[in-house]
Amino acid sequence: MGCGSCSTGGGCAPSGCKSNGSCLTGGCQKMEVYDWLSNLDMPSNYKPFQVIEVKFKGARKEFYLNNDNIYLEIGELIAVEGSTGGYDIGHVSLTGELVRMQMKRRKTPMDQVTRKVYRKATEADVDKWKLAKDLEWETMHKARTLALDLRLSMKISDVDYQGDKTKATFFYTAEGRVDFRELIKKMAETFRIRIEMRQIGMRQEAGRLGGIGSCGRELCCSTWLTNFKTVSTAAARYQNLSLNTLKLAGQCGKLKCCLNYELDTYLDALKDIPDRVENLQTEVGTARHQKTDIFKKLMWFSYPNQEDWIPLKVDRVKEIMAMNKKGQKPSNLKDEAVELPTSAIVEKIPDYENVVGQDSLTRLDDKPRNKNNRNNNKNKPGSVNNRPERPVKAGQPAQRTAQPTPNQKPAENRRPPEARRNPEVKKGPEVKKAPEVNSVQDVVKAEDGTVAKSPSASRNNRSRNNRRRNKPTDKPKNEEN
Repeated sequence: MGCGSCSTGGGCAPSGCKSNGSCLTGGCQKMEVYDWLSNLDMPSNYKPFQVIEVKFKGARKEFYLNNDNIYLEIGELIAVEGSTGGYDIGHVSLTGELVRMQMKRRKTPMDQVTRKVYRKATEADVDKWKLAKDLEWETMHKARTLALDLRLSMKISDVDYQGDKTKATFFYTAEGRVDFRELIKKMAETFRIRIEMRQIGMRQEAGRLGGIGSCGRELCCSTWLTNFKTVSTAAARYQNLSLNTLKLAGQCGKLKCCLNYELDTYLDALKDIPDRVENLQTEVGTARHQKTDIFKKLMWFSYPNQEDWIPLKVDRVKEIMAMNKKGQKPSNLKDEAVELPTSAIVEKIPDYENVVGQDSLTRLDDKPRNKNNRNNNKNKPGSVNNRPERPVKAGQPAQRTAQPTPNQKPAENRRPPEARRNPEVKKGPEVKKAPEVNSVQDVVKAEDGTVAKSPSASRNNRSRNNRRRNKPTDKPKNEEN
Protein backbone atom coordinates (compact mmCIF):
# COMPACT_ATOMS: atom_id res chain seq x y z
CA MET A 1 0.00 0.00 0.00
CA GLY A 2 1.48 3.33 -1.01
CA CYS A 3 1.80 6.33 1.26
CA GLY A 4 -0.10 9.46 0.32
CA SER A 5 1.78 12.02 2.40
CA CYS A 6 5.34 10.98 1.55
CA SER A 7 4.70 9.94 -2.11
CA THR A 8 6.23 6.50 -1.97
CA GLY A 9 4.84 4.09 -4.52
CA GLY A 10 6.16 0.74 -3.35
CA GLY A 11 4.98 0.83 0.23
CA CYS A 12 6.01 3.09 3.08
CA ALA A 13 9.41 2.10 4.48
CA PRO A 14 11.64 3.96 6.95
CA SER A 15 14.31 4.40 4.28
CA GLY A 16 12.01 6.20 1.87
CA CYS A 17 9.59 8.03 4.17
CA LYS A 18 10.85 11.34 5.54
CA SER A 19 7.76 12.08 7.61
CA ASN A 20 9.25 10.23 10.59
CA GLY A 21 6.11 8.36 11.53
CA SER A 22 3.50 10.92 10.50
CA CYS A 23 2.40 9.36 7.21
CA LEU A 24 -0.98 7.70 6.62
CA THR A 25 0.17 4.08 6.91
CA GLY A 26 1.46 2.08 9.86
CA GLY A 27 4.55 0.77 8.12
CA CYS A 28 6.95 3.38 9.44
CA GLN A 29 5.40 4.41 12.74
CA LYS A 30 7.53 4.54 15.83
CA MET A 31 6.61 2.04 18.53
CA GLU A 32 4.30 0.17 16.23
CA VAL A 33 2.43 -2.82 17.72
CA TYR A 34 1.82 -5.93 15.64
CA ASP A 35 -1.76 -7.12 15.75
CA TRP A 36 -1.31 -10.89 16.00
CA LEU A 37 -5.11 -11.39 16.40
CA SER A 38 -5.99 -9.81 13.04
CA ASN A 39 -6.04 -13.15 11.15
CA LEU A 40 -8.28 -14.93 13.66
CA ASP A 41 -12.00 -15.35 12.97
CA MET A 42 -14.21 -13.88 15.66
CA PRO A 43 -17.52 -15.44 16.77
CA SER A 44 -20.74 -14.29 15.11
CA ASN A 45 -22.08 -12.70 18.30
CA TYR A 46 -18.79 -10.92 19.05
CA LYS A 47 -19.00 -7.22 19.86
CA PRO A 48 -15.80 -5.28 19.14
CA PHE A 49 -14.09 -3.57 22.02
CA GLN A 50 -15.09 0.08 22.08
CA VAL A 51 -11.73 1.46 23.22
CA ILE A 52 -8.94 2.15 20.75
CA GLU A 53 -5.35 3.25 21.20
CA VAL A 54 -4.21 6.42 19.40
CA LYS A 55 -0.61 7.50 18.88
CA PHE A 56 0.56 11.12 18.69
CA LYS A 57 3.87 12.84 18.15
CA GLY A 58 6.75 11.20 19.95
CA ALA A 59 5.94 8.27 22.22
CA ARG A 60 2.60 9.56 23.51
CA LYS A 61 -0.22 7.01 23.30
CA GLU A 62 -3.68 7.41 24.78
CA PHE A 63 -6.98 5.51 24.89
CA TYR A 64 -10.27 6.82 23.42
CA LEU A 65 -13.84 5.60 23.34
CA ASN A 66 -15.34 4.63 19.99
CA ASN A 67 -18.97 4.99 20.99
CA ASP A 68 -20.22 5.36 17.40
CA ASN A 69 -18.55 2.06 16.38
CA ILE A 70 -16.67 3.69 13.48
CA TYR A 71 -14.74 1.12 11.45
CA LEU A 72 -11.08 2.00 11.97
CA GLU A 73 -7.87 0.39 10.77
CA ILE A 74 -4.38 0.67 12.16
CA GLY A 75 -2.56 3.70 10.71
CA GLU A 76 -5.60 5.84 9.91
CA LEU A 77 -5.74 9.50 10.89
CA ILE A 78 -8.68 10.32 13.13
CA ALA A 79 -9.99 13.38 14.97
CA VAL A 80 -10.32 12.84 18.72
CA GLU A 81 -11.34 14.98 21.67
CA GLY A 82 -8.61 17.26 23.03
CA SER A 83 -7.45 17.29 26.63
CA THR A 84 -8.56 20.90 27.23
CA GLY A 85 -11.15 21.37 24.49
CA GLY A 86 -11.03 21.39 20.73
CA TYR A 87 -9.88 18.35 18.79
CA ASP A 88 -6.58 16.68 18.02
CA ILE A 89 -5.33 14.52 15.14
CA GLY A 90 -3.61 11.18 15.72
CA HIS A 91 -2.92 7.75 14.24
CA VAL A 92 -4.78 4.60 15.22
CA SER A 93 -2.11 2.33 16.71
CA LEU A 94 -4.22 -0.54 18.09
CA THR A 95 -7.81 -1.85 17.93
CA GLY A 96 -9.77 -4.85 19.14
CA GLU A 97 -8.94 -7.19 21.97
CA LEU A 98 -5.29 -6.17 22.05
CA VAL A 99 -6.39 -2.81 23.47
CA ARG A 100 -7.98 -4.63 26.43
CA MET A 101 -4.66 -6.39 27.11
CA GLN A 102 -2.74 -3.16 26.71
CA MET A 103 -4.95 -1.41 29.25
CA LYS A 104 -4.41 -4.25 31.68
CA ARG A 105 -0.63 -4.04 31.21
CA ARG A 106 -0.63 -0.27 31.81
CA LYS A 107 -3.06 -0.68 34.72
CA THR A 108 -5.58 1.69 33.20
CA PRO A 109 -9.15 1.03 34.41
CA MET A 110 -12.12 1.48 32.11
CA ASP A 111 -13.50 4.34 34.20
CA GLN A 112 -10.53 6.58 33.38
CA VAL A 113 -11.16 6.46 29.61
CA THR A 114 -13.55 9.37 29.08
CA ARG A 115 -12.52 11.12 25.87
CA LYS A 116 -14.07 9.89 22.64
CA VAL A 117 -13.41 9.63 18.90
CA TYR A 118 -15.09 12.30 16.75
CA ARG A 119 -14.59 11.14 13.15
CA LYS A 120 -12.09 10.10 10.57
CA ALA A 121 -9.83 12.98 9.60
CA THR A 122 -11.02 14.89 6.54
CA GLU A 123 -8.82 16.70 4.02
CA ALA A 124 -9.43 20.01 5.78
CA ASP A 125 -8.40 18.46 9.10
CA VAL A 126 -5.22 17.03 7.57
CA ASP A 127 -4.26 20.35 5.91
CA LYS A 128 -4.78 22.28 9.14
CA TRP A 129 -2.81 19.67 11.07
CA LYS A 130 0.12 19.90 8.64
CA LEU A 131 0.16 23.69 8.92
CA ALA A 132 0.31 23.37 12.69
CA LYS A 133 3.22 20.90 12.47
CA ASP A 134 5.14 23.26 10.18
CA LEU A 135 5.04 25.96 12.86
CA GLU A 136 6.64 23.82 15.56
CA TRP A 137 10.29 24.39 14.56
CA GLU A 138 9.98 28.17 14.36
CA THR A 139 7.94 28.33 17.56
CA MET A 140 10.51 26.33 19.51
CA HIS A 141 13.39 28.65 18.52
CA LYS A 142 11.40 31.77 19.37
CA ALA A 143 10.49 30.29 22.76
CA ARG A 144 14.17 29.54 23.43
CA THR A 145 15.02 33.17 22.67
CA LEU A 146 12.37 34.40 25.11
CA ALA A 147 13.66 32.06 27.81
CA LEU A 148 17.22 33.34 27.32
CA ASP A 149 16.07 36.94 27.56
CA LEU A 150 14.44 36.16 30.91
CA ARG A 151 17.58 34.27 32.03
CA LEU A 152 15.70 31.09 32.92
CA SER A 153 17.77 27.97 33.57
CA MET A 154 15.72 25.69 31.34
CA LYS A 155 16.03 24.06 27.93
CA ILE A 156 13.01 23.87 25.65
CA SER A 157 13.54 20.69 23.68
CA ASP A 158 10.30 20.18 21.72
CA VAL A 159 6.92 21.72 20.88
CA ASP A 160 3.73 19.79 20.08
CA TYR A 161 0.84 21.65 18.43
CA GLN A 162 -2.71 20.41 18.78
CA GLY A 163 -4.45 19.37 15.56
CA ASP A 164 -6.78 22.40 15.48
CA LYS A 165 -3.82 24.82 16.00
CA THR A 166 -5.31 26.34 19.13
CA LYS A 167 -2.90 24.97 21.74
CA ALA A 168 0.82 24.18 21.98
CA THR A 169 2.58 22.03 24.57
CA PHE A 170 6.19 22.98 25.33
CA PHE A 171 8.44 20.22 26.68
CA TYR A 172 11.48 21.40 28.64
CA THR A 173 14.20 20.01 30.86
CA ALA A 174 15.63 21.71 33.95
CA GLU A 175 17.63 20.73 37.00
CA GLY A 176 15.11 22.19 39.43
CA ARG A 177 11.85 24.10 39.55
CA VAL A 178 11.52 27.07 37.19
CA ASP A 179 9.24 30.06 37.61
CA PHE A 180 8.00 30.49 34.01
CA ARG A 181 4.91 32.63 34.65
CA GLU A 182 6.43 35.64 32.90
CA LEU A 183 7.56 33.38 30.06
CA ILE A 184 4.01 32.09 29.50
CA LYS A 185 2.69 35.65 29.28
CA LYS A 186 5.22 36.61 26.63
CA MET A 187 4.67 33.42 24.63
CA ALA A 188 0.89 33.87 24.71
CA GLU A 189 1.29 37.42 23.37
CA THR A 190 3.70 36.28 20.67
CA PHE A 191 2.01 33.11 19.39
CA ARG A 192 -1.68 33.90 20.19
CA ILE A 193 -2.41 30.35 21.37
CA ARG A 194 -2.92 28.51 24.65
CA ILE A 195 0.34 27.50 26.29
CA GLU A 196 1.06 24.38 28.34
CA MET A 197 4.48 23.79 29.91
CA ARG A 198 5.49 20.22 30.71
CA GLN A 199 8.77 19.25 32.36
CA ILE A 200 10.36 15.96 31.25
CA GLY A 201 13.52 14.08 32.17
CA MET A 202 16.67 13.51 30.18
CA ARG A 203 15.55 10.04 29.06
CA GLN A 204 12.18 11.32 27.85
CA GLU A 205 13.94 14.10 25.95
CA ALA A 206 16.17 11.62 24.14
CA GLY A 207 13.11 9.50 23.31
CA ARG A 208 11.31 12.48 21.76
CA LEU A 209 14.25 13.81 19.79
CA GLY A 210 15.73 10.46 18.73
CA GLY A 211 19.26 9.79 17.52
CA ILE A 212 21.89 7.11 16.84
CA GLY A 213 23.42 5.24 19.74
CA SER A 214 26.97 3.95 20.16
CA CYS A 215 25.82 0.58 18.78
CA GLY A 216 25.05 2.21 15.42
CA ARG A 217 21.28 1.79 15.65
CA GLU A 218 18.45 4.14 16.55
CA LEU A 219 17.88 4.81 20.22
CA CYS A 220 15.73 2.20 21.95
CA CYS A 221 13.71 4.86 23.76
CA SER A 222 12.67 6.44 20.43
CA THR A 223 11.77 3.19 18.61
CA TRP A 224 10.30 0.49 20.84
CA LEU A 225 11.04 1.15 24.53
CA THR A 226 7.92 2.53 26.24
CA ASN A 227 8.82 2.42 29.94
CA PHE A 228 12.05 3.43 31.64
CA LYS A 229 13.51 1.26 34.39
CA THR A 230 16.14 2.46 36.81
CA VAL A 231 19.71 1.57 35.81
CA SER A 232 22.44 1.41 38.45
CA THR A 233 26.18 0.86 38.34
CA ALA A 234 25.64 -2.55 39.96
CA ALA A 235 24.43 -3.79 36.58
CA ALA A 236 27.84 -2.93 35.11
CA ARG A 237 29.66 -4.63 38.00
CA TYR A 238 27.73 -7.86 37.60
CA GLN A 239 28.65 -7.96 33.90
CA ASN A 240 32.36 -7.24 34.56
CA LEU A 241 32.21 -3.95 32.65
CA SER A 242 34.65 -1.12 33.27
CA LEU A 243 33.09 1.64 35.34
CA ASN A 244 33.83 4.32 32.79
CA THR A 245 31.05 6.90 32.71
CA LEU A 246 31.90 7.96 29.15
CA LYS A 247 31.26 4.42 27.87
CA LEU A 248 28.32 3.57 30.14
CA ALA A 249 26.36 6.80 29.56
CA GLY A 250 24.02 7.28 26.63
CA GLN A 251 23.04 10.39 24.70
CA CYS A 252 20.75 11.47 27.52
CA GLY A 253 23.69 11.63 29.94
CA LYS A 254 22.28 8.80 32.07
CA LEU A 255 23.31 5.16 32.21
CA LYS A 256 22.35 3.19 29.10
CA CYS A 257 19.08 1.29 29.26
CA CYS A 258 20.69 -1.69 27.49
CA LEU A 259 22.68 -2.48 30.64
CA ASN A 260 19.51 -4.11 32.01
CA TYR A 261 18.86 -6.30 28.96
CA GLU A 262 21.32 -9.11 29.84
CA LEU A 263 21.42 -8.50 33.56
CA ASP A 264 19.06 -11.38 34.41
CA THR A 265 21.22 -13.83 32.45
CA TYR A 266 24.33 -12.75 34.33
CA LEU A 267 22.56 -12.96 37.68
CA ASP A 268 21.48 -16.54 36.92
CA ALA A 269 25.05 -17.47 35.96
CA LEU A 270 26.49 -15.84 39.10
CA LYS A 271 24.41 -18.01 41.43
CA ASP A 272 26.96 -20.87 41.24
CA ILE A 273 30.02 -18.61 41.58
CA PRO A 274 31.18 -17.80 45.15
CA ASP A 275 31.18 -14.17 46.23
CA ARG A 276 34.07 -12.23 47.76
CA VAL A 277 36.82 -14.64 46.82
CA GLU A 278 40.07 -12.77 47.41
CA ASN A 279 42.77 -15.25 48.45
CA LEU A 280 43.34 -19.00 48.60
CA GLN A 281 45.82 -20.42 51.11
CA THR A 282 48.19 -23.10 49.77
CA GLU A 283 51.42 -24.70 50.95
CA VAL A 284 53.40 -22.73 48.37
CA GLY A 285 51.87 -19.42 49.34
CA THR A 286 48.79 -17.24 49.06
CA ALA A 287 47.09 -17.17 45.65
CA ARG A 288 45.15 -14.04 44.83
CA HIS A 289 42.02 -13.89 42.72
CA GLN A 290 42.48 -12.01 39.42
CA LYS A 291 39.35 -12.46 37.26
CA THR A 292 36.31 -14.66 36.65
CA ASP A 293 34.77 -16.02 33.45
CA ILE A 294 31.09 -16.16 34.37
CA PHE A 295 29.77 -18.38 31.58
CA LYS A 296 32.76 -20.78 31.37
CA LYS A 297 32.74 -21.13 35.18
CA LEU A 298 36.48 -20.46 35.45
CA MET A 299 38.41 -18.39 37.99
CA TRP A 300 42.02 -17.21 37.60
CA PHE A 301 44.51 -16.98 40.51
CA SER A 302 48.16 -15.97 40.69
CA TYR A 303 50.99 -16.19 43.23
CA PRO A 304 52.90 -13.06 44.25
CA ASN A 305 55.90 -12.13 42.07
CA GLN A 306 54.68 -14.45 39.31
CA GLU A 307 53.20 -13.35 36.03
CA ASP A 308 51.36 -16.52 34.99
CA TRP A 309 47.69 -16.93 36.00
CA ILE A 310 46.28 -20.28 37.06
CA PRO A 311 42.74 -21.13 35.83
CA LEU A 312 40.59 -23.23 38.18
CA LYS A 313 37.05 -24.52 38.00
CA VAL A 314 34.43 -23.01 40.28
CA ASP A 315 33.73 -26.34 42.00
CA ARG A 316 37.41 -26.77 42.87
CA VAL A 317 37.58 -23.21 44.23
CA LYS A 318 34.67 -23.99 46.55
CA GLU A 319 36.48 -27.11 47.80
CA ILE A 320 39.66 -25.16 48.53
CA MET A 321 37.68 -22.48 50.37
CA ALA A 322 36.11 -25.20 52.54
CA MET A 323 39.59 -26.66 53.21
CA ASN A 324 40.95 -23.28 54.26
CA LYS A 325 38.11 -22.84 56.75
CA LYS A 326 39.14 -26.17 58.33
CA GLY A 327 42.80 -25.13 58.42
CA GLN A 328 43.87 -27.36 55.53
CA LYS A 329 45.90 -26.22 52.52
CA PRO A 330 46.38 -27.83 49.11
CA SER A 331 49.89 -28.39 47.82
CA ASN A 332 50.03 -26.23 44.71
CA LEU A 333 47.36 -24.77 42.42
CA LYS A 334 49.49 -25.26 39.31
CA ASP A 335 49.01 -29.02 39.59
CA GLU A 336 45.23 -28.54 39.42
CA ALA A 337 45.15 -25.93 36.65
CA VAL A 338 42.65 -26.41 33.82
CA GLU A 339 44.20 -26.92 30.40
CA LEU A 340 42.81 -24.33 28.05
CA PRO A 341 42.77 -24.97 24.31
CA THR A 342 45.36 -22.86 22.55
CA SER A 343 44.50 -21.41 19.19
CA ALA A 344 47.22 -21.76 16.58
CA ILE A 345 48.38 -18.47 15.12
CA VAL A 346 48.31 -18.68 11.34
CA GLU A 347 50.38 -16.10 9.54
CA LYS A 348 48.42 -14.71 6.64
CA ILE A 349 50.47 -14.23 3.52
CA PRO A 350 49.15 -11.44 1.31
CA ASP A 351 48.33 -12.32 -2.27
CA TYR A 352 50.08 -9.22 -3.58
CA GLU A 353 53.55 -7.77 -3.44
CA ASN A 354 54.01 -4.99 -0.93
CA VAL A 355 56.06 -2.58 -2.98
CA VAL A 356 55.71 0.70 -1.09
CA GLY A 357 55.60 -0.78 2.43
CA GLN A 358 52.08 0.28 3.34
CA ASP A 359 51.54 -2.79 5.53
CA SER A 360 54.27 -1.74 7.96
CA LEU A 361 52.93 -0.41 11.25
CA THR A 362 56.02 1.73 11.80
CA ARG A 363 56.08 3.39 8.40
CA LEU A 364 54.85 6.71 9.85
CA ASP A 365 57.15 6.74 12.88
CA ASP A 366 59.87 9.37 13.08
CA LYS A 367 63.20 7.85 12.19
CA PRO A 368 66.34 9.12 14.03
CA ARG A 369 68.17 11.65 11.94
CA ASN A 370 71.97 11.43 11.75
CA LYS A 371 73.73 14.77 11.59
CA ASN A 372 76.73 13.22 9.81
CA ASN A 373 74.69 11.81 6.95
CA ARG A 374 76.07 14.39 4.56
CA ASN A 375 79.65 13.64 5.44
CA ASN A 376 79.04 9.91 5.29
CA ASN A 377 77.35 10.15 1.91
CA LYS A 378 80.45 11.79 0.43
CA ASN A 379 82.52 8.70 1.18
CA LYS A 380 80.01 6.26 -0.26
CA PRO A 381 80.98 4.59 -3.52
CA GLY A 382 77.89 5.94 -5.29
CA SER A 383 78.37 9.59 -4.29
CA VAL A 384 79.14 12.37 -6.74
CA ASN A 385 82.67 12.90 -5.45
CA ASN A 386 83.66 9.26 -5.87
CA ARG A 387 82.14 8.58 -9.25
CA PRO A 388 84.63 7.17 -11.78
CA GLU A 389 85.43 9.25 -14.80
CA ARG A 390 83.52 8.32 -17.89
CA PRO A 391 85.67 7.07 -20.77
CA VAL A 392 85.76 9.40 -23.76
CA LYS A 393 84.54 7.71 -26.89
CA ALA A 394 86.09 8.30 -30.27
CA GLY A 395 84.62 11.25 -32.07
CA GLN A 396 83.41 12.99 -28.89
CA PRO A 397 84.97 16.19 -27.50
CA ALA A 398 86.96 15.94 -24.32
CA GLN A 399 85.27 16.85 -21.04
CA ARG A 400 85.57 20.47 -20.04
CA THR A 401 87.55 21.25 -16.94
CA ALA A 402 86.14 23.61 -14.39
CA GLN A 403 87.40 27.17 -14.90
CA PRO A 404 88.31 29.15 -11.77
CA THR A 405 86.11 32.07 -10.88
CA PRO A 406 87.59 35.61 -10.90
CA ASN A 407 87.97 35.60 -7.09
CA GLN A 408 89.32 32.09 -6.99
CA LYS A 409 93.06 31.42 -6.91
CA PRO A 410 94.63 29.34 -9.67
CA ALA A 411 95.19 25.69 -8.94
CA GLU A 412 98.98 25.98 -8.83
CA ASN A 413 98.79 28.69 -6.11
CA ARG A 414 96.26 26.88 -3.91
CA ARG A 415 97.35 25.40 -0.66
CA PRO A 416 97.12 21.59 -0.69
CA PRO A 417 94.69 20.05 1.83
CA GLU A 418 97.58 18.24 3.61
CA ALA A 419 99.14 21.58 4.48
CA ARG A 420 96.05 22.62 6.41
CA ARG A 421 96.46 19.78 8.84
CA ASN A 422 100.31 19.61 8.86
CA PRO A 423 102.02 23.00 8.85
CA GLU A 424 105.39 21.39 7.99
CA VAL A 425 104.21 20.53 4.51
CA LYS A 426 105.38 23.19 2.08
CA LYS A 427 103.24 24.87 -0.54
CA GLY A 428 103.51 24.02 -4.21
CA PRO A 429 105.61 26.65 -5.95
CA GLU A 430 107.70 28.88 -3.70
CA VAL A 431 106.86 32.60 -3.77
CA LYS A 432 109.41 35.15 -2.64
CA LYS A 433 108.23 37.16 0.30
CA ALA A 434 109.30 40.68 1.12
CA PRO A 435 111.95 40.82 3.84
CA GLU A 436 110.79 41.65 7.31
CA VAL A 437 111.27 45.30 8.25
CA ASN A 438 112.19 45.93 11.87
CA SER A 439 113.42 49.51 11.55
CA VAL A 440 111.52 52.55 12.67
CA GLN A 441 111.40 53.89 9.15
CA ASP A 442 108.10 53.82 7.40
CA VAL A 443 109.37 52.48 4.08
CA VAL A 444 112.51 50.45 3.33
CA LYS A 445 113.99 49.03 0.16
CA ALA A 446 115.30 45.54 0.01
CA GLU A 447 118.21 44.31 -2.05
CA ASP A 448 115.97 42.95 -4.85
CA GLY A 449 114.14 46.27 -5.12
CA THR A 450 110.85 45.26 -3.44
CA VAL A 451 109.15 47.77 -1.13
CA ALA A 452 107.71 46.77 2.26
CA LYS A 453 106.02 48.67 5.05
CA SER A 454 106.64 48.11 8.71
CA PRO A 455 103.74 47.32 11.05
CA SER A 456 104.32 50.52 12.95
CA ALA A 457 104.12 52.54 9.76
CA SER A 458 100.76 51.05 8.84
CA ARG A 459 99.41 51.86 12.30
CA ASN A 460 100.72 55.43 12.12
CA ASN A 461 99.18 55.98 8.71
CA ARG A 462 95.86 54.65 9.93
CA SER A 463 95.75 56.95 12.96
CA ARG A 464 96.86 59.92 10.87
CA ASN A 465 94.06 59.36 8.36
CA ASN A 466 91.50 59.10 11.16
CA ARG A 467 92.61 62.41 12.63
CA ARG A 468 92.29 64.07 9.26
CA ARG A 469 88.69 62.86 8.85
CA ASN A 470 87.64 63.94 12.32
CA LYS A 471 89.35 67.39 12.15
CA PRO A 472 86.69 70.12 11.84
CA THR A 473 87.05 72.44 8.87
CA ASP A 474 85.23 75.62 7.95
CA LYS A 475 85.54 75.08 4.24
CA PRO A 476 82.60 73.70 2.33
CA LYS A 477 82.84 70.30 0.77
CA ASN A 478 83.01 71.55 -2.80
CA GLU A 479 86.05 73.79 -1.98
CA GLU A 480 87.90 70.90 -0.39
CA ASN A 481 87.51 68.93 -3.54
